[in-house]
Order: sequence, then structure tokens, then C-alpha cells
Amino acid sequence: MPGSGEAVGRRAVLRALGLLGAVAALPGCAASFADARLTLATGAMEGGYFAVGTALAEAWRRQLQLRTKPTVLSTQGSIDNLRLLTSGAADLVFCQVDVAADQLARLPADDPTAPRALARIYDDMVHVVTPAASPIRSLGQLRGARVSLGGPDSGVYFIAQRLLAAAGLAADRDMQAVQLGIGASATALAEGRIDAFFWSGALPTQGVTALAGQLPIRLLDLTDVVGPLRAAHPEYAPGTVPAGSYGIPDPVTSLLVRNVLLVGAQLPTELAEALTETMFAAQEELARASSAALTIDPRAAIGTQPVLLHPGAEEFYRAHDD
Repeated sequence: MPGSGEAVGRRAVLRALGLLGAVAALPGCAASFADARLTLATGAMEGGYFAVGTALAEAWRRQLQLRTKPTVLSTQGSIDNLRLLTSGAADLVFCQVDVAADQLARLPADDPTAPRALARIYDDMVHVVTPAASPIRSLGQLRGARVSLGGPDSGVYFIAQRLLAAAGLAADRDMQAVQLGIGASATALAEGRIDAFFWSGALPTQGVTALAGQLPIRLLDLTDVVGPLRAAHPEYAPGTVPAGSYGIPDPVTSLLVRNVLLVGAQLPTELAEALTETMFAAQEELARASSAALTIDPRAAIGTQPVLLHPGAEEFYRAHDD
């Protein structure tokens, strides 16, 4: 829990962004949502989206006066989440925009089952983690190494394959690849069972922070592959991991991937609008769960392309377009 000075400072920043008090009208009209039963698919428990999703579910329960708190699922990640959304096992999911774009490209342009977005959430930073004492300093030097590419059905695995291809590597040919989630990857690296692992998530990520407390780590610089990868897949953006993150001495060039909060197109418009509005009003408590949530901003949140906004989300953004 932050100290009072830090909390006041955060409130001042959020007021300046126009995000506090946005749902003052919700309690009076929330009775119509009382019986809504929602399931939110997030990601690994050690990642930022599970923490943010748990806080968000509580905000929705309170502000919308839901009789039942939304269920928060820990999942493998984006591919798993899209499957849950498509099958109806989840009503809302966090998903990397590259994974969503790949699925949309496989659907007819007017497919009614295509997911819709409520908001762009914060951007994930790609991490390629090795021990600080390792001789590995670039993706090309992963040849022959023992590498975790992320859990099965995860967005991490999806982006790891693209990064390796940009470096001229194939996981099934050029390395000893395994598929482990963030927790298992960190443990395996600390125990010397793997040489490196991929992760895409909030900066900082709890699981990587905990690992850095046990073992000095290095993040691989991705300068050589950022340009070619963005040329092929413009949904990515260059990013920088600041010096001091996880104890690293120098800034590292990496890759940013947008994350979006997706729903089914059939979600009622009024509920979608209320869910969107509540998320922005709850930003302080989301930021207590993960500091990355401080960057959630309604002016940037419409940047969900190529995923279309849900009509309820559109109503929210139009009403707050100032």
C-alpha cells in the first residue's frame, strides 16, 4: 500500500487526466446489471494481468452492484483466452493485439463471431531473460541453447516464434525449446535447467522481479530484429527497458505489443459501456495491483485496431470526447 504522499500524488495525476469521478452516475442505474454473471480470462498468476483482472473484477462488482463477483481465470495467455471467448467460457479476455489480428485475418470481414474491444490496456514489453553471467547477448546466440518460449497457447509463445524467425532461427531446429509459463521459466532458469526464456508482460513483471532477487539477470537487446519484425507485423512498436529495471545496469531496446480487453459482439451495449466506464474510474485501485495500469488512458484506449470497438465502448468514448 503506497504512503499517503504517493497516493495523493497519484490522485492528482489521475484528476489531471480527467479519469476520476467518471462513474458518478453508475450506482443509480446499476440495478439493471445486478444479475450479470461475468468471467474474465487474464493470464499467469505471476503476471500483471491476473493482478489487474482481480482488482478490476472487484471494481465491477462494487460499482455495478453485481450480486456475484466476476470470476477471474488464470490462463496460459492470449491464445488460450481467445479460445475461451469464442467458446463462451469467458465473457471478457485480455489479449495481445498481434494474436487478435492473426485470428481476425482468418475470419470473414463481416463474421458476427469476431471479438470486439472495450479498450486498449497497457502495452506489454517483450523480455528475453538470461542470467547476467551468461555469454548469450543476442537472439542469434540462442542457437543450441535450452530456451523456454512461454506456455502453450500463450501470447508469449506466439511472439517468441516471430522473433526467432526474424533472427533466422527455428525453435524445432536450432535450440532445445520447451514451453513453460513465467513461474516455471523463472524457476528453471534459477536452477540452471534452461539458459533463457521469453516473456511478454507488464514492466516490471512480478515473476521476473522475484527471479532478479535470487539471480542477477540480463535482458537481451532486440535492436537487430525490431526493424524486420515491425516491417512484417506493424502492430508492434519499439520499446526501451529503462536502466535499473530488474537491476540491469543499462537501458535495453525491446519490443512493445498492445494488449486489448476483448468481449463477444453479443455483449449488451449498456453493459459494455458500464464495464468500460468503471475500468477508467477504478484506475487508482488497478494501479495498486500493477503500476503499469497507470498508463491506461481513455485517449489512447481507442487504439484497438484492427479489432473493432464494441458499440458500448464507442458510446463511452463519444460521451467523454473532450
